[in-house]
Amino acid sequence: VQLQASGGGLVQAGGSLRLSCAASGRTFSRTAVGWFRQAPGKEREFVAAITWSGGTTYYSKSVKGRFTISRDNASNTVALQMNSLKPEDTAVYYCAADYSGGVLRDKPWFYGYWGQGTQVTVSS
Repeated sequence: VQLQASGGGLVQAGGSLRLSCAASGRTFSRTAVGWFRQAPGKEREFVAAITWSGGTTYYSKSVKGRFTISRDNASNTVALQMNSLKPEDTAVYYCAADYSGGVLRDKPWFYGYWGQGTQVTVSS
């Protein structure tokens, strides 16, 4: 599967952005999908994940209540709505697919397919 993340940009603190992850190739509807982010000099960090059905979601503590992950299997897309953005949300955001099934995972090594990343910059 090929993943393409888009929607990043520059926004002021308190603003919103909506990221999108579009998939092509291997069947996408049976995968869990996660969003991760990586700031300069820092390790890749889990942000949110969603099961293949969309029925279960999982968020990191730092974004819970501000970000919402959703998916549309008919269009092979997963979205990350980011509200009340903070300067510390600045990072490159990546979407990733996990075909292993089971519980949602928050470690990047469980995800076998990655998009190229999209830059999110939040100014104070």
